[in-house]
Amino acid sequence: MQLDDLLGRHAEAWAAATNHPFLTGVRDGTLPPADFAEWLVQDHHFVADLLAFQARLLARAPRHAQAVLAAGAVALVDELTWFEDKAAQLGLDLTAAPGPATLAYRELLRKLDAGPVDDALVGLWAIERAYLDAWTFAAPGAPAFREYVEHWTAPGFAGYVAGLAEAAGDGPANDAVFAAVAAAEAAFWGPAK
Repeated sequence: MQLDDLLGRHAEAWAAATNHPFLTGVRDGTLPPADFAEWLVQDHHFVADLLAFQARLLARAPRHAQAVLAAGAVALVDELTWFEDKAAQLGLDLTAAPGPATLAYRELLRKLDAGPVDDALVGLWAIERAYLDAWTFAAPGAPAFREYVEHWTAPGFAGYVAGLAEAAGDGPANDAVFAAVAAAEAAFWGPAK
C-alpha cells in the first residue's frame, strides 16, 4: 500500500486537518493576531515533544530511515531556536502551560513511541505531511503571517517530507495511525469557527 493512498481513503479527515478555518484566517488575514500568538506557543510545545519522539525513533529505526530522521532532529533543534527568537520579538511566554490539544498530541506521540517502528514512521510522515499541506493551503498568507507561511513551506521542508515518505514506505501504512494524526492535527488548530 502506498502512503498517498491514505490521503484518498481519509480525504474528509485530511481536509479537516489541512484546510482548517485557522489556516483560512492566516491566508486571508482574518485570524486575530492573539489567536495566532497563542497557537505559536502551543506549537513550540509540540515541536519540543516531536523532537523527543523523533530522537527516540531514530534510536530504533531501521538503517535506511536513520539519515532522514537525524536530519529532521537537527532541523527541529533549529526550529526551537527560531521559535525562541520569534517569541522574544513578539513578547510571548513559551513557558505557558500546554493546552488540551497539545497534551492530546503528546499522548499520541507517546503511543507511537511505544508501538511498532513502522507505525511510528507512518505517524511521523503523516504529521509532517499534514503540516506541509496545511501551510501550503494557507499560502501565500496575509502580510501579517506571510513570513511564517514561507518558513513552513520552504522547498527543503517539502524534500524532508518526501524523505520521510521514502523511509516509511517499506512498512505497512496503518490507517488507524493516519486517522489519529489527522484528528490530532485538526484539533491542534483549534475549534472550527
